[in-house]
Parts: sequence; structure tokens; C-alpha cells
Amino acid sequence: MAIVLGGCARPSWMSLPDMPDVDMPSIDLPSFVGGDDDPEPARVSEVEVASAGEVTDFYVRATEFYRRLEGRRFNSVAAFRDAGLREYFQNDQAFTDYYADLADDLARAHFERSVPVSTSVDEFLVDGPGRARVKVRVAGRDGRPLRFWSTAVAREDRWERRDGRWWITPGRP
Repeated sequence: MAIVLGGCARPSWMSLPDMPDVDMPSIDLPSFVGGDDDPEPARVSEVEVASAGEVTDFYVRATEFYRRLEGRRFNSVAAFRDAGLREYFQNDQAFTDYYADLADDLARAHFERSVPVSTSVDEFLVDGPGRARVKVRVAGRDGRPLRFWSTAVAREDRWERRDGRWWITPGRP
């Protein structure tokens, strides 16, 4: 079975009165050829397409992760070894990279004892099939002397769906 699509032109009913008729540019689209003897196309990426239910699972999983950040001391070995935080990362290297980046953000923002007091998800952004970003605000007490107010860090994390689960993927969004 072959499907071949050609160029397009503006239909006559779209012509405006008293305006010259302008031809629309032609667009070349690829032809799609399929059949039983065609080999299955190779997967370009390991990222999976997510259904509506899987996207809902993503929202729940991401919200749970950010809640787990609250009240933990990120400049300690105990938080680094926490299996509950590691389960959101596909491997140890991804967890280590994310943890180091978060701990550095908290230190630069002068979080008291590197402890986030609250987290709030500002925005969920679905970039495409199996890819999303989360904009989150992490707040805590300011640890500098004579500063009685709070401090905060705005982060944007990338998530990808692989092997049937949503994972945090460290790095630039």
C-alpha cells in the first residue's frame, strides 16, 4: 500500500474579493510505503510515546518526587544514600548528577543547613512523546546571619518515559 501526498494550493472559495489570486507554495511531503514485507523501522530513541493515563502517572510521580525533597538535608550522606530519592532516576550516574546540581543550587542560594522547607510545581510542560519538563520552586530559610526571611531556587527538570516509567534526566532542559 502506498500513500503519496503532493503539494497544496489555496482553494477557490478562500479567495478574497478584490484581491489578486496568489498561488500558495507547493509543499513536498514524504511518501509513506508500507507492507507486510517491509522491515520495521528502527527506533531512533528509547523514549516511549505516552498515553493520557501515562501522562497522569507522570504528574503523580513528579509531584511525589518534589514532595520527597522537602525536609531533607542535602549536604549529608544520609540524603545521598536515600533509596526513596534514587528510585526516580534510571541509574546511579543520573542520580549523582542531579543530586550534585541540586545541592549546589541550595548552597548558592544560602539555604539554612541545605534543607528545602517547601516545593511547589509551577508548571508541567509536555515537549513531545515521552518527554516533559517540570518547572519547580524550592523554598527554604535563609542561612546567612541576620537574615530572617526565606530564600528560593527555581529549577526546570527534564523527565523522559523509558521502560514504562517516567525518569528524571539530569542536564540542561
